[in-house]
Parts: sequence; structure tokens; C-alpha cells
Amino acid sequence: MAHESSHSIEPSTQRGEFELIAAIRASLGTPPEDVIVGIGDDAAVLSVPPGEQLVVTTDMLVEGRHFDALTVGDAANAQSAAEAIGWKALAVSISDVAAMGGRARWAVVSIALRAEHTGSVADALTVGLRRCAESFGVAIVGGDTTASPGPLIVNVTLAGSLGDGDAVLRSGARVGDAVCVTGALGGSRLGRHLHPQPRQDEALSLVKEGVVHAMIDLSDGLSSDLGHVLDASGVGAMLWADRVPIHPDATRRAAETGRPALEHALHDGEDFELLFTTSPDVAARLATDGLCGTPVAWIGRLTGDADCVIAPDASQESAAVPLERRGYDHFRNG
Repeated sequence: MAHESSHSIEPSTQRGEFELIAAIRASLGTPPEDVIVGIGDDAAVLSVPPGEQLVVTTDMLVEGRHFDALTVGDAANAQSAAEAIGWKALAVSISDVAAMGGRARWAVVSIALRAEHTGSVADALTVGLRRCAESFGVAIVGGDTTASPGPLIVNVTLAGSLGDGDAVLRSGARVGDAVCVTGALGGSRLGRHLHPQPRQDEALSLVKEGVVHAMIDLSDGLSSDLGHVLDASGVGAMLWADRVPIHPDATRRAAETGRPALEHALHDGEDFELLFTTSPDVAARLATDGLCGTPVAWIGRLTGDADCVIAPDASQESAAVPLERRGYDHFRNG
């Protein structure tokens, strides 16, 4: 994400709860017109246009699980890391709303902090949240702060609007659909996992065209998240290995682990790209033209079978083998 000089962070000492809330409120600035009451009262009051549906999601980031422990003794690195955490905390929820075909609008943020994090680290978290909010047109309208005797925790609840349309669900995929993904996959843990770029414009473009049947964001890994779509829609999939877009980070990660780069692209997770199904004609066009400047790969097709398999390429489907779901699981992965 970009770093602007106007958003520089000044070191600060530890603060009490109400000082911290006042500092966060001042940093976030004036809310937009659709926020009737924002930060500072018992709850926010929002103006929702008639006829619009709301889509609501929540995500929690926990120190030691989603990001490394912050050491305030190294002030510069701690502040830089905290800013990235603030960005990610909001970005992952924007990605969820986008995957439903919605536009992110309003967020409430709850933060549990150790005492040593109530100064410059809290300031940096706020900067990251604000930058992400400004980038995607989100108003931060409230939240909560509390002391934590253990890990730093950031939880975002985000509401978005669906306009005049309906949500795009995982259950809308059809036999014969093309399976597509935006961007490139794998190796996110080399640093991209802290700087996700939600594909909101891309999702809204698909919805506006009326060409998307099912959609999900790739948070846990292609193999796992595609499985959610297949389960919800009651279909199977044939993937073509040579068409899975492999990020350079996956290749770098493969050099470290000795496992194929394709394996990292299929299973690593935290890419926060979109996986969607559409007609083959649309998939062919998007694979050539891209979507809002983002590359699109047509990686397979949906079948009437109950499983997911992967073949070397489209001409060798008879050599397909089962694709194991090996995405990230919070209760099984360390």
C-alpha cells in the first residue's frame, strides 16, 4: 500500500481508554453525509437509501495467529507492522463484501490492546485502517477498545450495500460454467498476506454486467474455497493445472519448501483474489481483456460429478486426479 507523507505517525506515550478513543476519532476525520451519528455516542446512526439491501460481515485478526507479535522496543518496525495490520483488518472484510457483489460502506472496529500498544502502535493501526477506508470509500463509524493481558486483537464488522440487485452467492454455480480467478496465487506468507488488495471494482463490474453466477474470495486457499462453492452449488469441477496463475511469490516459496509452485498456488491461501463462475464465452473474453485492469485466468469448468479433479491441461482431462482440499484451517494449522 502507498505511504503518504501527510499520514506520518508521531510517537506517543501510553494512553487511557478515553484518550485513545479521542485520538482515533480525531484521526478519522469528518464522516460522510450518510453517517448521521458516528463515533462518540452509544451507537452509530446511518442513512440507508430506500430499496437497498445490506450485506454484513465480520473478521478478527489475532496477534501470533494472523500476524507476528509486535515489539515496541523496535519502534519503527512496530509502527510499520501495525499500520499493515490496520489495513488488513479492514481489507479482508471489504474482500468478503465484494465477493457477495456488494460495495463496502460502514465499519465498526474493536481493538484489544496491551498497555504498551496504546501509544504509537495504536496510532499506526488507525492510520492503516484510515488509509484502507479512504481507498475503498468506507466510513469507520464506531467500535470498542479494551485492555488485553495477552494478544493484540483487531475485529472489524463491515456493512455494505447491494444496490438494486441481489447478493452473489456460492450456491449459484451451474454445470458447464467456466471457473475463473483474478490475479495470481500462492506464496502470500512472504508478505502479501499483510497487504491484501480487495477486488471490489472487479466484483462490481461482474455484477453490473450480470455475468457472474457464483463468487467467493480466496482467503483459505483455492482448493478449499472452490470446495465451498462446489458444496453449496452441488456440482463438481475439472481444473487445468497449466492455467492456474502462479504468483512469483509461490515460485520463491517453492524454492524454500521444495514443493511445486503449483501446490502453493492451490493451497497457501490469503491471496484475497476472486474466484467466480460464468459462461465460457464470458470467461474467454475476460481471459483476454482482464477485468478493471486485473488479469483473469480461466482455470477449469464445472461438472455434474460430486468431486473436484485437476488435469495437466484441457487436452489431458483423462489424466485428471482428485484435488485434495488443503487450504488453511484455523483449528488445524499452527
